[in-house]
Amino acid sequence: MDIRRIKTVFVTSILLMGFFIGGCGEPGQPGSGSRELAPRIDLGTTIGSLVKVVSPDLIAVEGYGMIGGLRGTGSGECPPRVRAYLKQYILKQLPEPRDIESFINSRDTAVVRVYGVMSTAVSESRNFDIIVATLPGTQTTSLEGGWLYSTELKQIGRFGLATRILAKAEGAVFIDTLDSSGTDKRAGYVLAGGTALGEYPVTLALRKPDFIIANAIRNRLNGRFGPNTAKAVSPGRIELRVPAQYGKRKQRFISMAKAMYLAETREITRERIKTFVGKLAVSQDDASEIALEAIGNESLSKLPALLNSSYEQVRLRAARCMLNLGSDRGLETLMEIAMDKGSAYRVEALEAITTAARRNDASAISRRLLRDEDFAIRLAAYEQLRKLDDIAVTRRPIARSFYLEQIVQTKHKAIFVSRSGRPRIVLFGAPISCQDNIFVESANGEITIDSRAGQKYVSVTRKHPTRPTVIGPLRSSLELDDIIETLCEEPLRRTEQGRLGLGVSYADMIALLKQMCEKGAIEAKFQAGPLPKID
Repeated sequence: MDIRRIKTVFVTSILLMGFFIGGCGEPGQPGSGSRELAPRIDLGTTIGSLVKVVSPDLIAVEGYGMIGGLRGTGSGECPPRVRAYLKQYILKQLPEPRDIESFINSRDTAVVRVYGVMSTAVSESRNFDIIVATLPGTQTTSLEGGWLYSTELKQIGRFGLATRILAKAEGAVFIDTLDSSGTDKRAGYVLAGGTALGEYPVTLALRKPDFIIANAIRNRLNGRFGPNTAKAVSPGRIELRVPAQYGKRKQRFISMAKAMYLAETREITRERIKTFVGKLAVSQDDASEIALEAIGNESLSKLPALLNSSYEQVRLRAARCMLNLGSDRGLETLMEIAMDKGSAYRVEALEAITTAARRNDASAISRRLLRDEDFAIRLAAYEQLRKLDDIAVTRRPIARSFYLEQIVQTKHKAIFVSRSGRPRIVLFGAPISCQDNIFVESANGEITIDSRAGQKYVSVTRKHPTRPTVIGPLRSSLELDDIIETLCEEPLRRTEQGRLGLGVSYADMIALLKQMCEKGAIEAKFQAGPLPKID
């Protein structure tokens, strides 16, 4: 018998031996001890039992860069190897030679370490938040108001080596001042300032390399998710391309690929569906849901029975699985959960709808939830509409700093400001108007917003950042979007035309908005998103 026939017999025995060996695994409910969930036959060999995923979900990156635009609070101190690198890098970026030493040594610039964590699912999030921090022992006292020039980022620990550049970073420095206690201005964020470069395929490494098994895995995955999803590049390695429908759900796709079985017959497929539907009815995790979705449309014959379960979580999982498989029968159940004010799964149901339902259906339910009394639900509805690029959310860029977004379709007035991801100020219940007879001043005394009683406008002024003069006053209407634009648009040069602004930073603007809400100048609830979580 030749080697190929021996391998074929070996693989076939692995795939089919389950028909002769009893036993199944633990029931879905921990400690339930139910034997009714045990299948009549062994369910077979999963792809996940034969491979391990070697592609990292996240990659920590770092580099060294320059912050410009400081007001004499910087310094050029840095180790010799960092200075040599910066001089060479800056020289490559400049269109014509300049005095690089003077640029680095200026008190208006600072050398910083730049680091962040980027996702390998580039289709999901090409941009990511980064941290900029002064180097230990330097004379730099503040990065406030600075701008990070284009910086190369490599895998952490690889600086100075001839290794691949994984990302670049650039943008305005954000130092949170909403909670002024203990703010260290020698470090800050550049929100969504990192940009991942290139693609990162998912790699499956066979625990025991074998080309026949690798080809069998490739064929199963391509048969389930479409041609060119999997490619067996060697006996021990399979590369996966995340299908378009799972482009923003990379981890779910990987979980499904691992949950798939290598052997497939009608009898064993029916037994798998029966087993996992039974487990889903009592399970506290999503393993059974993923297994049923991995099986495919055959699961739709048994899932509808779970839509009548007395357990809301079971109804959610069954309906989501059905919608992901292309069946609208679960949509009504998900809508009921999303609209139920007493449900703990409202946001999860909404996300399931906007992920897999038709765009018109997803937009309709999200717009309805914009009128919900719970701000967390309104915020979730807005986030989904934003992903759908729905006309309910209007958006315009302000200077190079942030987006100003407005939502009319809600009677509850609120202001949301992001502190991670793309910088944005969101006006719920727009238009939002400011009261007259107000006086608001920034914490450092540089920016003032003033309106006298009966006045139909506000005056805004700002101390010049580098000269002992005042910019303004400029007039704005009482509408908040107009005030924000007047404050934050960049000052015009004499040769330019357009909207004149004071160039106020995003960080200063959101601090002013919080103060205006607290003083009653704006009758709206102020909400700030969380700061970036970069470990």
